[in-house]
Amino acid sequence: MAASTPLQGFELIDCARANGSKGIEVAAQRCGYGTDLDRFEQELKRAGDAIAVDIQSFDDLVSNSQDNSPDRGVEIGPDSQTQL
Repeated sequence: MAASTPLQGFELIDCARANGSKGIEVAAQRCGYGTDLDRFEQELKRAGDAIAVDIQSFDDLVSNSQDNSPDRGVEIGPDSQTQL
């Protein structure tokens, strides 16, 4: 559902990330910016600046939010419950 007024701040960032996989056009529409993609990205940058997060474009949010895969690290544990 699209916002009735353009979102700003945390709400804008949350909305943009939640709709990131659908593309910038859908995210802008749902965040209340309609087809004004330039203003949408400008407000995203402003919202990021307010919380000291560097957001240069919508793509910055999408690349961060779509990396949902768990980190594949090294699992270290004992061979058995009695042997370390």
